[in-house]
Amino acid sequence: MRIVSWNVNGYRAVLKKGFLDWLNACGADAVLLQETKVEPDQLAPQEREPEGWHSVWNWSRKKKGYSGTACFLRKPPLSHSFGLPGDEFRGEGRTILLELPGLWLFNIYFPNGQMGEERLDFKLRFYDRFLDYAQELRATKPVVVGGDFNTAHKEIDLKNAKANEKTSGFLPVERAWLDTFTAHGYLDTFRLFESGPGHYSWWSYRFNARKNNAGWRIDYFFASEELRERVRAAGIETTTEGSDHCPVWVEIADQ
Repeated sequence: MRIVSWNVNGYRAVLKKGFLDWLNACGADAVLLQETKVEPDQLAPQEREPEGWHSVWNWSRKKKGYSGTACFLRKPPLSHSFGLPGDEFRGEGRTILLELPGLWLFNIYFPNGQMGEERLDFKLRFYDRFLDYAQELRATKPVVVGGDFNTAHKEIDLKNAKANEKTSGFLPVERAWLDTFTAHGYLDTFRLFESGPGHYSWWSYRFNARKNNAGWRIDYFFASEELRERVRAAGIETTTEGSDHCPVWVEIADQ
């Protein structure tokens, strides 16, 4: 099973840049999108559910044109649900949980903490609630989570680590949560296959950052330890443009 995740920074924007052609050529069984910034009713039927795909949409009810997630699957999931437990973490369209044969698959657009202390606190509470929920689900079957985590884990995961030590997205407290997450037995699938520097999934639109590869790796696929032997490959699709992020992917063997 090949799963692709992409923060598109506006679904209607990438539609104008050949998204549907990319979708049908990407070879995925499931595509997870973040920051869609659109409600399904604002889309034409073929945009909302392209031919050959089953779609699941979760959009922001709190603020129009904000956040949002969507999933495109070749086969319908066994079930799906939205949000994390607790009203605090619902309403921004950040989470879709898919039940698939043999595993749980999360599509999540984790909050950004750069808007101030209050929002950083919300991000950290969101992280903690997600981990609790993932652990609850993991008692029944393995867990895979793909999406924009809005944090670079280690110095190797961004170009200018020292310059960003006091920037949300690379704060010690955010990185410590990723340490906690991995300590619970969640594998950064990309690092199972690539240990070197210079691999990023997001670049600022400023200062020719993408051209100069001055980026951050903040988009991930994590898989619970039970899936280690089934993770066959993982990568970053840096040649695909259309957003300030690029797609990331993982391949997981069937049971």
